[in-house]
Amino acid sequence: MEAVLAHLRGAIERGEHPVGAKLPSEAALGKEFAVSRSVVREALRGLQALGLTESRTGKGTFVLAAQPVDDPRFGSYSARDLLEVRRHVEIPAAGYAALRHTADDLGLLTDLLERMARETDDTAWVALDSLFHITVAQASGNPVFGKVIEEIRDALARQSAFLNQRGDRRAESDAEHRRLVEAIAAGRRSAATEAMAHHLTNVEHALSDIVGRPR
Repeated sequence: MEAVLAHLRGAIERGEHPVGAKLPSEAALGKEFAVSRSVVREALRGLQALGLTESRTGKGTFVLAAQPVDDPRFGSYSARDLLEVRRHVEIPAAGYAALRHTADDLGLLTDLLERMARETDDTAWVALDSLFHITVAQASGNPVFGKVIEEIRDALARQSAFLNQRGDRRAESDAEHRRLVEAIAAGRRSAATEAMAHHLTNVEHALSDIVGRPR
């Protein structure tokens, strides 16, 4: 997905697919890059998140702009929307999780860490990533935190897949998740909130790197 997205983005930015032009079909792109249509579809979602293209039902994908927007969109929400809410929800939720988690919560989080470390399929890893964040919120003992993160689950998954085009981001995220779980397991509220804050700051930095804007 990362390679297909990078190639298409480069072609648009170089003017090989000018504004207003229609991109080749999913089937044609899949054949060109020797990848499945699901991989092509994910790459096209990335282009849409960057504001470079739009999908028109029954007509195809068309180029909207030659340069990415500053604030990518993931489904119904922008990156700025997501980060703002996540800082207000996930940071305190992580702190409460350190104080209130159960043995079952800790078992689920540990299992998710191990599954993510072993996972070789990017789409499966993205699904586990969203589940990890929901599980942290649920471990807070306050069901409202869990409901909020559940509500934005699809947007989080789209954002996570988008971030993975920066090749080192997935390994960094796994390490950040591990530090968070260690703080929760130790019952260290301040360390847990700091770990989540650090994770979200790195999400923001990765977005900036991909879009190409200064931090």
